Amino acid sequence: MVLADLRRALREEERQAWQRLVRVLGHEINNSLAPIHSVSAGLRQSVGSASQDDLASGLAGIERRAESLMRFMAAYAKLARLPPPQLAPVEVAASVQRIAKLESRLPVHVRPGPPAWVKADADQLDQLLINLLHNAADAALETGGSVEVSWSVGAQKLEVVVADEGPGVATTANLFVPFFTAKPGGSGIGLALSRQIAEAHEGTLSLENRPDRAGAGARLMLPL
Repeated sequence: MVLADLRRALREEERQAWQRLVRVLGHEINNSLAPIHSVSAGLRQSVGSASQDDLASGLAGIERRAESLMRFMAAYAKLARLPPPQLAPVEVAASVQRIAKLESRLPVHVRPGPPAWVKADADQLDQLLINLLHNAADAALETGGSVEVSWSVGAQKLEVVVADEGPGVATTANLFVPFFTAKPGGSGIGLALSRQIAEAHEGTLSLENRPDRAGAGARLMLPL
């Protein structure tokens, strides 16, 4: 029998997690505060000499960045306040087909799977699938590719795969770090919130490049 004190290792992992989170938070907040500070300072210095158009343009810029910061904080609150799932039977086929129809930018192919029911919070599961399909559609639109959703059942597990024919994932290091995003205008909480929902249902969520073609696949595993 070997006993090891893991407290230091766990504290180090916690410290690194907080560092990553603070780094991304600081980057996003500074992206809004820096232009607000710059524009407001310019307006203050030009009071009395600035034209109405200059004032209107400057104030509009401040308004846009303030709205962006407000959206960011709303996204943070959404991630931090996810309630415990209220479990009830959910029909997988009906749920997948309903969510697929919500994506209006391109057709989503739903590959039929076996009849299956899963105990889940229907609203949270819908949000998870919406996030995955939205990301897949974003990727597919970059290359003119397609999006497919499929599911299978085995070993008391439900597996749902959302696959796209986009450019693929350059790196998986920060994919599930809250507020990290490589997309212009992205909130950076979609995948983090989706994984949080999956884990609250005793499941898992992963994202990796497709081995057979260009693109990526999100794999959701839930207990039956």
